[in-house]
Amino acid sequence: MAAAATMVSSAGGLLAMLNESHPALKLHALSNLNTYVDYFWPEISTSVPIIESLYEDEEFEQRQLAALLVSKVFYYLGELNDSLSYALGAGPQFDVSEDSDYVHTLLAKAIDEYASLKTKAAESNDASAVVDPRLEAIVERMLDKCISDGKFQQAIGMAIECRRLDKLEEAVIRSDNVHATINYCIDVSHSFVNRREYRLEVLRLLVKVYQQLPSPDFLSVCQRLMFLDEPEAVANILEQLLRSEDVDEALLAFQIAFDLVENEHQAFLLKVRDGLPSAKLQPSEPAVPSGSAQPEPAQSGNAVTSEDVQMTDGAQVDGSAITSDPLEVIYAERLTKIRGVLSGETSIRLALQFLYSHNKSDLLILKTIKQSVEMRNSVCHSATIYANAIMHAGTTVDTFLRENLDWLSRATNWAKFSATAGLGVIHKGHLQQGRSLMAPYLPQGGSGGGGSPYSEGGALYALGLIHANHGEGIKQFLRESLRSSNVEVIQHGACLGLGLAALGTADDEIFDEIKNVLYTDSAVAGEAAGISMGLLMVGTASEKASEMLAYAHETQHEKIIRGLALGIALTVYGREEEADTLIEQMTRDQDPILRYGGMYAIALAYRGTANNKAIRQLLHFAVSDVSDDVRRTAVLALGFVLYSEPEQTPRIVSLLSESYNPHVRYGAAMAVGISCAGTGLSEAISLLEPLTSDVVDFVRQGALIAMAMVMVQISEASDSRVGAFRRQLEKIILDKHEDTMSKMGAILASGILDAGGRNVTIKLLSKTKHDKMTAVVGLAVFTQFWYWYPLIYFVSLAFSPTALIGLNYDLKVPKFEFLSHAKPSLFEYPKPTTVPTTASAVKLPTAVLSTSVRAKARATKKEAEKASTEKAEPNSAKGKTVDKDGDSSMQVESTVEKKAEPEATFEILTNPARVVPAQEKFVKFLEDSRYVPVKSSPSGFVLLKDLRPNEAEVLALTDSLSSTSANAGAPPAAGQQQGAASSMAVDEEPAPPQPFEYTS
Repeated sequence: MAAAATMVSSAGGLLAMLNESHPALKLHALSNLNTYVDYFWPEISTSVPIIESLYEDEEFEQRQLAALLVSKVFYYLGELNDSLSYALGAGPQFDVSEDSDYVHTLLAKAIDEYASLKTKAAESNDASAVVDPRLEAIVERMLDKCISDGKFQQAIGMAIECRRLDKLEEAVIRSDNVHATINYCIDVSHSFVNRREYRLEVLRLLVKVYQQLPSPDFLSVCQRLMFLDEPEAVANILEQLLRSEDVDEALLAFQIAFDLVENEHQAFLLKVRDGLPSAKLQPSEPAVPSGSAQPEPAQSGNAVTSEDVQMTDGAQVDGSAITSDPLEVIYAERLTKIRGVLSGETSIRLALQFLYSHNKSDLLILKTIKQSVEMRNSVCHSATIYANAIMHAGTTVDTFLRENLDWLSRATNWAKFSATAGLGVIHKGHLQQGRSLMAPYLPQGGSGGGGSPYSEGGALYALGLIHANHGEGIKQFLRESLRSSNVEVIQHGACLGLGLAALGTADDEIFDEIKNVLYTDSAVAGEAAGISMGLLMVGTASEKASEMLAYAHETQHEKIIRGLALGIALTVYGREEEADTLIEQMTRDQDPILRYGGMYAIALAYRGTANNKAIRQLLHFAVSDVSDDVRRTAVLALGFVLYSEPEQTPRIVSLLSESYNPHVRYGAAMAVGISCAGTGLSEAISLLEPLTSDVVDFVRQGALIAMAMVMVQISEASDSRVGAFRRQLEKIILDKHEDTMSKMGAILASGILDAGGRNVTIKLLSKTKHDKMTAVVGLAVFTQFWYWYPLIYFVSLAFSPTALIGLNYDLKVPKFEFLSHAKPSLFEYPKPTTVPTTASAVKLPTAVLSTSVRAKARATKKEAEKASTEKAEPNSAKGKTVDKDGDSSMQVESTVEKKAEPEATFEILTNPARVVPAQEKFVKFLEDSRYVPVKSSPSGFVLLKDLRPNEAEVLALTDSLSSTSANAGAPPAAGQQQGAASSMAVDEEPAPPQPFEYTS
């Protein structure tokens, strides 16, 4: 072609030929011009009208060639729309397989055009919106070519974008590895499909394809069905697996149930459970669902025996009813087990036992905080109580409270409410004994002259926190408490408790009861009622939101409007474009508090979607609204929209974090804290560092809390800034001249950093990339603590235990070893500050400098006592500080030894073990292991196949908790039960003092 181009120096002669009358001459001219158009297009462009007239001449046989030539000229002139319309006219002359810039550009243009036409037609529901059949033909040729060339990912991307589900199905079915292709489709649909309705259509198609496969991946199918909200289909799959004679299929069913529970969607799980057949189990059925959370009076070892009761109960009833068919007996037993899993009890019980037995919280940190906080400062006093609750969330260890009763009793009014509610966080998940634990503080029925209304309200809130998202057994009691009281503080606690217990169940009766509280127009009770209505209706996009909005316009109380604003936002959780009309209404409202609710509505409706439209809207409000509250919340809301892509957040808010407006800086810090929680992301830490020493106290507070959220469970070995941050917190807490606000931030940050006995992280996405509803909702309400401190406890809803808990067929925890192929120091617990030598090296200098002589004397006396107890009982003292590898030398010695020899490159862990998210990729099962996992993911609850079923098993977890709770449960005093499992849990603490009760 280059040689020809040198021969021809101008296109003039060829263009002149176009005016000849003979068709052969015109054809010769066209085909040559088509060859040289890349060189002579400026010259040819002057004759475009002649070539166009050839294309329009019906008689001319080579019209399509003329169209192709015009199309190329327009392409070079930059007129892509005209170029495309002529390319369509060129029909088969336009070769989609040609490898040239011209073809690539026009194909991209054609696909964009086609996709936008199809999208418009779908969104306006206008079937008459016609797509040019020639355009459709080009896109189809392109899709078919991709599929036939084996470029399946390309074909899938195009098919999804062009809404051609028929081609999508073809591409998936014809691909070499259907499972991998389906997973790719799922990722694409979550990342790139902006409209929820269309995404659900894609998922429906994939489920259909799955079910036609010879061996479907049921784990994945059930996750998709959960997205599609089809509990019946999930129940059918589980039933089919449970009925199988193959034990592996039953294990798979249990694994599916545990994976679904991890997504925390109470209403869906209960529908699945109720969809399972139960005819054979009628008499024993109550043992599973409702008996679960019945407040049995402190039955010793209840946490364990409840399941044993269920099992023997089911087996015995079934045994008597169906002796003939052993398969039916096995099936009935399996049903009983899986119902226990779906109701959430099994996983909660095991997580509770894990957090209790592995608790590594450091009481010395709390003592330091307590000693440095001035008694007169009620904010810091309360913050210490919050930090203690968060630090011991779910561990059932309330030693710190028992040791400091006199200090605790100085809490008055709402501080007393918070102190009592904190017990709910510490005992979170203690479904069996929740009510008996809280009994001393609960409103005493009828008498009315019980304790203080503040501790009674706090106790009702605590019950909600204990039963959050699993409230079947406690809902009734909370409803009665709400009905029988007209004290606003008690109503406040009962509303919050009820909202938590009935999270997302959309129960109309409960809604009406809470609405009655709202209509009393009491500011205190009304605020809780508004939030609670949202919790109850979370994600339902219910019509009731308009009632709530109407009342928000009527009432004069800011507190009520704020509670309702957040409540309305919760109702549209996850509804994406369906929520747009409500968002529009709220964000255009005159009242800044409702616009503030509108920011939460965007955050929750588009949670984790990284949707561009939502991000644009929030950024618009962040820089333009007249109200600081709205601007702060708009930036903070970005954290919720982006938590599925945490690396994006620091980039997007980096400029806002340098804003002149402190509210915007605070919002930027919290946005990073929310979306990067538990990731230890380096960019996030770099962005937050300057904000922790901001000039404005509340910005420092937000940055400290956010930093703790990002660093939760990140060890100093993997990022040295973690150690520096811990020292910074201690410095702020001990500094007499520090502002109360930032001191409060540092105290809360200390709690979050060591949350749940250092065994939990903050996770908003489950392993299967499903959003964890409870966690997202928990953080959304937690951020409201700006106005109302007791809402801090909602952060505990976002905590997930970082444990690998392997379970056998009986859902018990067998002891066995597995490998973590990484240096132990990367993922170890922070060094405890309890051992005297390290304490004197690290702690004392700072403590001495900033505390009075009396405190110093007290501390040394305590150290001496501790040293003597350690000498007296060396085993018990060491038993707690040893590492999992069973090295029984004292902590101090082992550090010396470690310096001497190089660190191992791996460590052996024993089931159940703490496995933090970053460690999961290093976890391997040993080659000759007796147990192998049903599925590959090495975290959370993993069901195990037993390769040597005839050998005896050694079990972990169960025995330890039952024996301790049996010991602890022995004293009959009502107040005593409150620490049912706490007396033995902390390193070398003396026995707790006598039980106490608040007196008003």
